[in-house]
Amino acid sequence: MSENPYEPRRGDPARGGGPRLQPRGLDRPPVDPQAAEVFGRPAGVTGSFDDEQRRRSAQGVQHAGGTRGAAPPPALTEAFGRSPEDAGVILQRPPGDDEQADDDAEKPLWGEQGDPWRDPGAPVALSEPALRDEPEDDDEKPQRRRGVALSLTEVVLGGRLRRSSAVICAVVVLLVGALGGFVGWYIADQGNELGKDVTLAQIGSGKQRPPGTVAKTVEEVVPAVVSIEIQSGSGGGFGSGVVIEEDGYILTNDHVVAPAAENSQAKLTAVFTDGTRAPAKIVGRDPKTDLAVIKVNVRNPTVIQIGKSADLAPGDPVIAVGSPFGLENTVTVGVVSAVNRPISAPSESGEGTVVYDAIQTDAAINPGNSGGALVDSRGALVGINSLIRTVTNERQEGGSIGLGFAIPVDQAIEIAESLMRNGKVAHPELGVQAASVAANTSEGARVQNVVPGSAAARAGIKEGDVIIRVGERMVRNAAELTVAVRAHDVGQQVPVKLVREGREIVTTVKLGSDDPDTGR
Repeated sequence: MSENPYEPRRGDPARGGGPRLQPRGLDRPPVDPQAAEVFGRPAGVTGSFDDEQRRRSAQGVQHAGGTRGAAPPPALTEAFGRSPEDAGVILQRPPGDDEQADDDAEKPLWGEQGDPWRDPGAPVALSEPALRDEPEDDDEKPQRRRGVALSLTEVVLGGRLRRSSAVICAVVVLLVGALGGFVGWYIADQGNELGKDVTLAQIGSGKQRPPGTVAKTVEEVVPAVVSIEIQSGSGGGFGSGVVIEEDGYILTNDHVVAPAAENSQAKLTAVFTDGTRAPAKIVGRDPKTDLAVIKVNVRNPTVIQIGKSADLAPGDPVIAVGSPFGLENTVTVGVVSAVNRPISAPSESGEGTVVYDAIQTDAAINPGNSGGALVDSRGALVGINSLIRTVTNERQEGGSIGLGFAIPVDQAIEIAESLMRNGKVAHPELGVQAASVAANTSEGARVQNVVPGSAAARAGIKEGDVIIRVGERMVRNAAELTVAVRAHDVGQQVPVKLVREGREIVTTVKLGSDDPDTGR
């Protein structure tokens, strides 16, 4: 006996069985008889319609359930009904007539080659791109169709403005812009009263000159160096000087001011770098060292810094500042060639011989540099330019050959202070006349004459003795004997080594003075 699936099933709980509920019944509303008559199946038909049933319906045959419906109107039957010639023709092709139908059918629209764009059965994706082979001959190549060229008005204004109108608009815009620029410039130029008739201040050079450079050193030194002019009748001379005191004291060479000292009608003038001219007067002279001091009455002159010549060594850079040949503020650069170089030259005044321990330099020094400054790299005064060694021609003309000499500032300042205090200088003196000599065993200064009552006479020095040392300094010639003696003070006792008949003798000498008022 089969089990009703819609009834509750009771099974063994151990087998997983349990009560089963019957499915809920379908809610079938009542069928409208009229709708059932139109849409319902014919009586006795449970499947799809067949041709026999359709023919019956077309002929208005009643089914078991009643009539299928009223016959269509005659007008529709005439319009859409079958003609007598089409009786028995059906749309479906009879079985077995495929080959005959294919032969009698028209060729399809997509042709024998099979156009994929017309064939509805063509695959979606194409195997190769639909491209044509390019012809090898250039003449056979199809000409590319050029696009239509667009004008500026068509690009900018979309072709809605004529070319002549566009040109007129451009000209108007330019005129308006030029007029606006001119009006703006005129207003700015006329309205800014602060910018009218203004003279701009001059500014200095943008080049930086750090301390220690030659340009910076010269910039600081030049205002303290003056040009000295001497006017005597129809003649005259020139030289240089250095301001050493704020009261207007200027240190220079004796041979620069000697013409003015010898002629009371001569006019002595100091010219500063800013063009200021001031008359000068002689304070004191020392022909033996070729130094002199003059004074000018000016307010707040630039005073040079005083250095120390004892610290100089060959090779140190130096700068010479002066007025060679009357050319003010001339600067030459060189090095110290030698120190403690004894130099002797005839005095301009004829009062003996000029002798001093010089600084030799290769900085160019020419006539007119005399009395000017020789400064070190810091701008400190280390010497007073005085002499040059030169080669003259037939007309006795010569120039710098790189052998210039300056008086060491250590000696120059000491003499200048004495001249400013007393107007004169007292030098220590040995009391002999000597000449340079060279022997087989020694070099030195040979004594030619001993002044009676002098320091040398009191010390027992005789004619013919060769002095080779004074104090700690070796004597190699007559000039060096003079500078060695002047390196000491008047009245100082100094050991002197000499050679007499081949024997070295050391004697002590109390130095005298060349000033008659001081005494020997």
